[in-house]
This record gives sequence, structure tokens and C-alpha cells, in this order.
Amino acid sequence: MTLEASLWNSGQQLQTDVLLIDDSVSDLRVLMDMMNLKDLRVSVALSGERGYQQAILLKPSLILMDVHMPGMNGIATCRQLKAHPAVRSIPVIFLTSANDLAERLAGFAAGAVDYIGKPFDVQEVLARVGVHLQRNLAELELVATSTGDQPSEASMDVRLVVQAQQVLSQALAHPPSLDRLARMVGTNRRRLNEAFQALCGQPVFGWLREERLRQANSQVSGTHTPFSVLSEALGYSTPANFSKAFRQRFGCSPSEMRAQFQGAVAAGQEPGESLNGHSADAIDTDPDRQSLQPQGAAQAWH
Repeated sequence: MTLEASLWNSGQQLQTDVLLIDDSVSDLRVLMDMMNLKDLRVSVALSGERGYQQAILLKPSLILMDVHMPGMNGIATCRQLKAHPAVRSIPVIFLTSANDLAERLAGFAAGAVDYIGKPFDVQEVLARVGVHLQRNLAELELVATSTGDQPSEASMDVRLVVQAQQVLSQALAHPPSLDRLARMVGTNRRRLNEAFQALCGQPVFGWLREERLRQANSQVSGTHTPFSVLSEALGYSTPANFSKAFRQRFGCSPSEMRAQFQGAVAAGQEPGESLNGHSADAIDTDPDRQSLQPQGAAQAWH
């Protein structure tokens, strides 16, 4: 049985953690194996058009999407997704073998939150997926376990991580030490680091570095705040260090990303506008014709 045939089942729709959109079967197999390491429920699509349909049908928590696909490419698909009210909040991470600055800028301007390069590194993929998935999954599990009389070890880890993240998010410029942070949330440094590793795919201060850059991405793209002010507010010692970290993470400088993003906004592309010859309203979303069977049975990122 082929990969695509094994994933089709028109009568079954389950909740999906990660939607993989890529025309490369070999890359899909590699990514599916990685997601299985965390028991994540996965759906796949072999084209941008089908990926758009599946995103609307399945409402995944995260989308990993190749940039270069025939027909509607990743950039166009991302724009379609961000123009649809039901799925615009889903984080999109692009997968690409290219190291082209213009392509990265176009992806961020279209609404992507991150890039992962090919060939894939397992630890990098899991860490970046964990960062973006954890926000939704931890909150959902926290709500689901808040009424229980006997919290499980997993739910306690979620509580610790969420509480620690709240502390760190309010003190990005001057975070507490790991020992002090652990005491503030009622645990020890080892337990806290292990909880972050399980839920976020990286230790406490690895998550903090990613959170600083996530907020940097948002502020650079969506505001006119001077970079000197941003760097200080996010905890960087100098604007030069901020710019260096930003470039290393996103492949471009803060000024380049801001210029590209604001240029895209100034262009004023409207929802439903034709992209690469495809209109959002023209794509068939009939679940009887386009439904994938998600894989796995994960409940959260742990």
C-alpha cells in the first residue's frame, strides 16, 4: 500500500496535532517518524491545495509545510490560510532546502512563524515543533485537568511549565535564576527542567531564548518600535547582539524583515484574492472527497 493510500479514510476525522504538507513522500515519511517520537497525531497532504482543505477540515494545532510544491506553493497556501478566519491562528512552519533571504522574508510576510531547513535534524525539528505546539496543548491540558481531585504527574508538569512561563514572560529582560524560578513555582530545578524538556522539547532557558525571539519576530513584523528599545525589553545586552541573534534564528536582520512585512501590508492583499491562480472560494472542501486519517493517538506534547 502506498503512503497516500494508507492515510486516506473518507469516513473518519479525528483531532490532528500536526498537519504535514509536502509533495515529497520521502520527506513525509521522515517527518512522520519524528512526530511519532512524541506520539503526535499527524495528517498529511501532498499539495498546497489539499493542505488548505485539510487545515479547514481538521483544525490542526500546527502546520509544517514545504515551500516548493507544484501548483499552489507554500507561500500562496500560507496566505490562503491566514485569510481564512477559522484557521488563521494556526502556526505555520515552513520546510525548505533553500537558504534564500528573499524566500524567507516572503514566508514571514505571508504569516509563517518559523523555518526548518532540509535535510532535517531530529532535535531541531522536535524542539521547534515543541515550542509552537506547547502553547496550545499545555493550556488545553491544564483546563482539562483543573477539575480533577488527584492531578496526575503529567498534569502537574503542565502546571509547573505554564506557571514558570508566565513568570518568565513577564521578566524577559531580567529573568530569575533557575533555582529561584523553581522555588517560585514550588518545585526544584531538575523537575522543572525535565518538565520543560518533556513539554517543550528543550530546557527552561532554551525555551526562554525561543520566547524572546518569538516575541522579537512579532514586534519587528507588527510594530514600529525602535530596535534599541526592543533589544532592551527582550533582555539583549546590546542592539547588535539582538540583531545577531535575530539573523541567526530567522536568516535575516530585523530591519529586513520589518521592511518586507510592512511592504506586504502596504500591498493590501485581500482575503480570497487569487494566489498562483487559485482562489480560496474556488477550492473544494467537501469532506466526502477530501478527508485524511490522522495517525497516532497523542494527547499532548509529552
